[in-house]
Amino acid sequence: MLITADLLANTPPQLLPARELMAFTLGMHILLVPFGVALPFLVLLMHYRGLRREDPVALTLARRWSAVMAVQFAIGVVTGTVLSFEMGLLWPGMLGRWGDVFGLGFGVEAWAFFLEAVLIAVYLYGWRRLKPWTHFWLAAPLPLTALLGAFGIIAANSWMNTPRGFTLDANGDPVQVDVRRAVFTPIFGAEYWHFVAAMFLTAAYVVAGVYAVGWLRGRRDRYHRLGFTVPFTVAAILTPVQFMLGDSAARAVFHKQPVKFAATELVWKTDTHVPEYMFGRLKSDGTIVGGLKIPQLDSILAGFKPSTQVTGLTSVPAADRPTAVQATIAHWAFDIMVTIGSLLILLALWYGWCRLRRRDLPRSRWFFRCAAVAGAAALVTVECGWITTEVGRQPWIVYQHMRVSEAVTSTRPATLWAMLGIVVVVYAAVFGAFLAVVLKMRTRWRIADEGRAVGSGPVAPETDTPYGPREPEPAAARGAPGDGPDRSPGGAP
Repeated sequence: MLITADLLANTPPQLLPARELMAFTLGMHILLVPFGVALPFLVLLMHYRGLRREDPVALTLARRWSAVMAVQFAIGVVTGTVLSFEMGLLWPGMLGRWGDVFGLGFGVEAWAFFLEAVLIAVYLYGWRRLKPWTHFWLAAPLPLTALLGAFGIIAANSWMNTPRGFTLDANGDPVQVDVRRAVFTPIFGAEYWHFVAAMFLTAAYVVAGVYAVGWLRGRRDRYHRLGFTVPFTVAAILTPVQFMLGDSAARAVFHKQPVKFAATELVWKTDTHVPEYMFGRLKSDGTIVGGLKIPQLDSILAGFKPSTQVTGLTSVPAADRPTAVQATIAHWAFDIMVTIGSLLILLALWYGWCRLRRRDLPRSRWFFRCAAVAGAAALVTVECGWITTEVGRQPWIVYQHMRVSEAVTSTRPATLWAMLGIVVVVYAAVFGAFLAVVLKMRTRWRIADEGRAVGSGPVAPETDTPYGPREPEPAAARGAPGDGPDRSPGGAP
């Protein structure tokens, strides 16, 4: 406790509010990232199915998902812009010294963001206005732009974790920058593919969960079946793949960031035959309270044999490693992520078994209950992944080169706390508006579907089969003859 108190006493007072502000905005933004990265692929996958099989239900789903994609993208513009400003406002020390080394990643992400905005606009405008296959192929680059944006962000983050591609002059400033080495760091590949797989399976589980809820409420039509099956199949395929990618990423951390690995696994002293702790809490004297202890498992997971030596937290001075509290936070985040991932594998295997054995969906309501909450669970793993990555790196903002306390702004703490309060209020309004718009679209689509099912009721143009003839508006919607100008298709203005 004395060591922790000394460390806190040496940190600037604005560090805590700056961290809280960045953590809140990043934590909120990361909830939208899976949809920004993966929803274009899911939309085009459904679009391709509709065109290939001449399936009007699939085309309707693709069109509706594209509307949600556009709303999500607009909200992402707001939260992403706030994060961009905060990088410069809260951490000027890092950007001032290291921006020339790793800034290319942010530049790539900005260009990808711009291209994605253009392509989304063309895609939305193209419904009914372009030939079906022309419309599809014009939007085909959308998933690639999303992956390019993820490439830029992960390149910057992986550099912060394993910085290289520069030399330091006599003043400690980076010179002779090698951009290629700065982008493709030793941990970049493992982190990038782990991140991409996480985004795709999370978005797929969330989308499938919406239709799982409808299935539980008795909506067993083909619309809900297809809306569930396509994204859930994507998620089920990716879940075991993601587990292997996550293992690869953890092993890369073991080799390239041994102190972070020690924090996430609560390893106090360097040793072999190190046990694995599921949960538990690290105390400042190195003891672990609570949790499930599994002998030798940590060494086995790290190097495939019990004699593997695992570096402990005490291998570096206390000022150069996470505190006991930070290590516990990273450890819990990592264990929650692994636990949820393991449960999602069981769910994916359940689904795969039924599909391969009976060529049908599972019949148990418990399966659909689990599928309905799988999206929220996957979002929790995304949050936990970033907590593990960022908290486990402490106290470094650039690993072993710059501390977080050296990069923080000199703005008064009271101002930063006020900014946090304002951001919380604004984000509550923005996310509330996002949910309101999505729920409003869902209600409109449901009313239209119910009206079509009974052969009456208004059917809005955007609920018609894409590329098909528009259904005429009922007389009540366009007015009785003689009440006004004829606004039916082909009528006089």
